[in-house]
This record gives sequence, structure tokens and C-alpha cells, in this order.
Amino acid sequence: MGKRICVVGAGKWGTNHIKSLHKLNALGGIVDLDKNKLDQFKAFGNNLVFCKSLDESFANNFDGYIVATPTSTHFTIAKQIIMNGKPLLVEKPLTLSLKEGKEIEKLLLSENGKLIVGHLLLFHPAIQKIDEIIKDDQIGNIQYIYSNRLNQGVVRKDENVFWSFAPHDIAIFQFLTNSFPDRINSIGGAFIREEIHDTTMTYLKYPNGIQGHIYVSWLHPFKEHRLVIIGTKGSIHFEDSLANKPLLLYKKNMNTSFDKDNIICDRVEYSESEPLMNQLSYFIDIINGKKINRVGIKDALEVLEILEKASQNLL
Repeated sequence: MGKRICVVGAGKWGTNHIKSLHKLNALGGIVDLDKNKLDQFKAFGNNLVFCKSLDESFANNFDGYIVATPTSTHFTIAKQIIMNGKPLLVEKPLTLSLKEGKEIEKLLLSENGKLIVGHLLLFHPAIQKIDEIIKDDQIGNIQYIYSNRLNQGVVRKDENVFWSFAPHDIAIFQFLTNSFPDRINSIGGAFIREEIHDTTMTYLKYPNGIQGHIYVSWLHPFKEHRLVIIGTKGSIHFEDSLANKPLLLYKKNMNTSFDKDNIICDRVEYSESEPLMNQLSYFIDIINGKKINRVGIKDALEVLEILEKASQNLL
């Protein structure tokens, strides 16, 4: 790809970025305080630059940066990178507050910067196929969307399960509805760590009549990533947590009632491309001058606003 990108943070998700960039021949450097984490990537080549601080990395004139550190550090790190004139991809969520997100937006405008946020599932080929199905009017007008993102996850200290899991689902809802909810209600429970919700259910209602809910939890003994879109002529079901990741399209027979005895179910094929590779290729295109048409600062701020509004009335 001919670009040298630096990954800030060599933890679990940072490692995914590092390995994928290496496959794309676009990995230039890694920043992490932990020398042991840096050492594990020495086999990736002599041209790879290892840095123990962000300031140290700027001397290497990388083409762009990926921020894969804890969310509480995103604000400070992103500002430093923008002020050094480099395009960046920041993992979701952009920050832990809408106020900080808007400060980053102002800085981007003043510095003519480029930023995208890691709403990875918008680069999933199944989500792209779902968007095509909806635009082709195969399920009619969307009436209801729901997403379950359940797992036995690691309880965070600086963000609850809604801020940790739901940005994926909110981004999908925003993408598919192309609108902003005018009503948001959320309930949940904090069973493991006081004041850190580990399960939440959030209801959203949009001006165009679409309704939906997002159910997230890291208390479940099983993994479930389920997305269902219900329309006036049919429905879509995508189960990302199953091994074969089926995408199913349910439609009623012509001139029949819409009940279970008159429904046709078809499995929809879609590309097997990797979402992370798609996202990184998109980021490289942005570095090369392509216009940002998704997962930009506007999209990031909408997700943050929904996260905040839901959190404010979380019971």
C-alpha cells in the first residue's frame, strides 16, 4: 500500500491492527510503554520503528496513526496527533464525553485535519449487503430494528457495558436509518461493580417512525451478536456470533398474509472480506486524499450524543 502507519497501543485490539497493517505492507511503527509488547513484533522487519512515547514517534514522520489505547486516553492522544498534522483512526468510542468530542471537531477544523472512528461493523460485508437489500426495497419500509450484543466480557473501570459494546450497534442504527432518534430511554443493572452498568436495554424512536432496541451485556455465559431489521414486506436476520455468520432474508409470498406459514426464508450470500482489512484500506485511501464519506467526526459525535443521552436516563 506504500504508507507507513503507526499504531498507538499494542494491547489486544492494537495487535489486531498491527497484524492487519503488516499484511497490507503499511505498518510503520508501534508506540507502547511496555517493552515486552514491542518485542513481540520485532520479527515483523527491521524497518519497523518502536517508540515508548507518542512524542518520540513524531520524529519519524509517519503517514498516519491508529489510536488503540483505553478510551479515557483518546482525547489527549488524538489532540496531539491532530496538532502534528497527521490523519488518524481512533478506536470507538471517540471519547468518553460529547464535550471532548466537540473539542476534537473544532481542532480538526482549525488544523484541517482528517479523522475517522473505528466503527468497524460498518465495514462488515454483511452490513453492506443489508444496506443494499434495504435500498433495493426488498423488505419495504423499516419498522423496527433490534440488536443483542451479549458476552461474558471483561468489566471495565472507566466505561460501562453500554459505552463499551453499544457504539457498534448505534453506528449501525444510524447508518441504516440515516436519521437521529428523538426519543431515547435506557434501563440497566450494575451487578458486579457498583455504578458500572454491566447490562443495559436501550429503546430508540426515530422521527420517521422507526423504533428499535439495543440490548448489551457482559454477564452472559454465551456469546450472541444478533441484528434483526423488520420491514413492511420482510425482515433481515444476521447472526455474527455463529461460525458461518448467516444472513437470512424473510419475505412473504405474494398476495398472502404475513404470518409464519406464508414466509419464505432465503440465505443471502455476501463477500468474505475481513471488516478490519476493509476499514484499514479505507483509512489508507483517506490518507491518500480520498474524501471521508463515513465514520467521520460527524458520525462519531452522533454516536457520542446517543451514548450520553441514554446514560443520563439510565436507571
